[in-house]
Amino acid sequence: MMKYCAFLRGVNVKGTAMKMAEVCNVFSKAGVENVSSVLATGNILFTSEKEPSELKIILEKYLSDYFNYEAVLFIKSEKELGDIISRNPFRKLDDFHVYTFIGQKDVAEILLEEFESTLKIENEKGEIVDDVFYWQITKGNTLDSDFGKILGRKALKDKMTSRNINTIEKIATKFNNWSE
Repeated sequence: MMKYCAFLRGVNVKGTAMKMAEVCNVFSKAGVENVSSVLATGNILFTSEKEPSELKIILEKYLSDYFNYEAVLFIKSEKELGDIISRNPFRKLDDFHVYTFIGQKDVAEILLEEFESTLKIENEKGEIVDDVFYWQITKGNTLDSDFGKILGRKALKDKMTSRNINTIEKIATKFNNWSE
């Protein structure tokens, strides 16, 4: 059995309200095991013998049918999450957030191109490491920055979701403490 985390896009924003207990129940009905959630932002841990590409199709269908919305999720393995954490190019600083973007294969290059075309605020940085885009921004400026505004475009939303690196670390910690 492989350990995975599904990252749901658009959970508990703009009218898509979901209780994580219900989401976990839907995942269980879809045939995955050891289901649990981390935070209320659509991070669902589970185990399965199936491949991520097959799981994505199954889980999106079950979620779409149950919650009556167009579900979009992205799946990462325990190892991939560890790699995202270990390859983070930015130091932890009290006044900054670091976000990582999880999505379709080409999303890092698209995000970097968009990032490079925007006006930056002081110490705002973006970088790709091994096909993952990382973004550092001062706390309080995430939604007001030019790049933050671009992230709200529907064309990008369907291709990825973002998580604070602290959330990724919480998920990894839960994986480490998880007994099947």
